[in-house]
Amino acid sequence: MDLPGLEQRRAIFDIHLRRRKVSLPATEVADLAARTDGFSGAEIEQVLVAGQYTAFAADAALSTVILQAEIGATRPLSATMDSRFAALRQWAKGRAVMAG
Repeated sequence: MDLPGLEQRRAIFDIHLRRRKVSLPATEVADLAARTDGFSGAEIEQVLVAGQYTAFAADAALSTVILQAEIGATRPLSATMDSRFAALRQWAKGRAVMAG
């Protein structure tokens, strides 16, 4: 239990990009993963959903630049509810298996 680490976030991007039939270079996916520290898997998915809407509105393809802008416009719950996350982590010690 906890937020995904860097490698897990990269894998989440890979899964959701593949579902949308979008191919980005591995270095760009790694950059996106690094920019989403503190994001949950659902928040990462929403970055992609919002990016698709932005790309559609601009009559453009979904791109790293669009996704970077969506990441910048997103404030994850771990930032807005940091005290609740800290309390949940404290409660989970000894009660839950922590994610890698």
